[in-house]
Amino acid sequence: MGRQLDKDRFSEAEFVRFGERLAEQVATLRETLARPGFGEGPLTVGAELELFLTTPDGRPLHRNREVREAAADGRLVSELGRFNLEVNLTPLPLAGRPFTAMAAELRETMDLVDKAAAAQGGRSVAIGILPSLSEFDFTHEALSDEARYRAMTRGMRRLRAEPFRVRISGAEELELEVEGVILESANTSWQVHLRTAPADFARVYNAAQLAVGPVLAVSGNSPGFLGRRLWEETRIALFEEAADDRDVERLDRRDRRVAFGSGWVGGAEELFEMCVREYEPVVPVLTDAPDTAGGAPELAELRLHQGMVWLWNRPVYDPADGGHLRVEMRALPAGPTPADMVANTAFMLGLTLAMAEEPVHESPFADAYRNFYRAAISGLDAPMSWPGRDGEVPAHRLVEDLLPVAADGLARAGVEAREAERALDVIRERAGRRRTGAVWQREKLAELGTDPAARARMVTRYQELALTGEPVHTWPL
Repeated sequence: MGRQLDKDRFSEAEFVRFGERLAEQVATLRETLARPGFGEGPLTVGAELELFLTTPDGRPLHRNREVREAAADGRLVSELGRFNLEVNLTPLPLAGRPFTAMAAELRETMDLVDKAAAAQGGRSVAIGILPSLSEFDFTHEALSDEARYRAMTRGMRRLRAEPFRVRISGAEELELEVEGVILESANTSWQVHLRTAPADFARVYNAAQLAVGPVLAVSGNSPGFLGRRLWEETRIALFEEAADDRDVERLDRRDRRVAFGSGWVGGAEELFEMCVREYEPVVPVLTDAPDTAGGAPELAELRLHQGMVWLWNRPVYDPADGGHLRVEMRALPAGPTPADMVANTAFMLGLTLAMAEEPVHESPFADAYRNFYRAAISGLDAPMSWPGRDGEVPAHRLVEDLLPVAADGLARAGVEAREAERALDVIRERAGRRRTGAVWQREKLAELGTDPAARARMVTRYQELALTGEPVHTWPL
């Protein structure tokens, strides 16, 4: 949904033609991926960081357009809610010292946003769900004033006539309903992109599906919403339910529009075809000119449609620089600090690349599925399975056992040993001390209280500690 639109209303004829284009472009994609040498090249990594804007006292600041204009940096784009911004980092080779470079750009861009926010009387914060959000922050006026978001809202309402209902059962219960998709803006993520050759895509994607469970368990940073104590990564449940377009006419579809998936895959084209087959278009923007036979085809309609199906691990086709594929790893939360996000990235990439060399598809997919949701619910206390191990072990112990595996995966990709060690040491300490961002938030709220004013005070303390740059497992209460 990064594309700018010049309108936000579409006719039924445009939806029909868009669907026809999708069928045509899936066939073109299959032919393109079969070309000898297409998409081959060194591994590269990129990332996107979604941020909240807040007032000085920790409440949401609805001024993303003004902050983006003040920053005047092409790496910043508006997100769905007026209190959200997204930072797009520069892709870089995975070999060498990628995490040092990633952390430096994170610090630079977060400082840029902070200064621009200060000019608007605010601050920014990287956190999975902003604890100071209230029901009054999810009105129609909270939607970013851009045609693409108005079009998305109308497109989702076209598919689902009923209100969007959210029911989450954790330490406490949450149940609410809204007319549009504005609740999606309550979630902010740290999304990692790994460039992958077509021939390797299935192995890497399946490995990411397996790896994300223990990585999510040690990365939790969203322990509640609207004052309720819910999951360690409440963001997973909230996003899935807030964008669930399955109404009474679509109950036969197994997966929500935000989903983990239902089985191991055999290739990227399989996922693209599934998304076209199972999910109806939301924003049917038609391009004027057809794709040409030379070079990498644009496949604009297919790429737009794929951007409106939010798999937790998602295939990305990009026609830039001759064309390539990426695995987009979308499940990790924003924050708390660049050191934490870089560590999460190192663990996720290293474990994925190591397990891509193993016959992951021979293990039960149900184990990976359960690991993912158990991690979201219980964090480091979640019981987890792993190929080659008998029975289940607590996630914190599995994480510690898998760190050498992740280090080996990074070494194979050419990451310098000291670079990998520094990043993975953060994960080792976090797992050993059992202190994630979610744990810190929960303990701080137990100290301050859970009323709205206390939640806002917790946000300001979180911001103060995040500005030190020290990883969350070192934060005091």
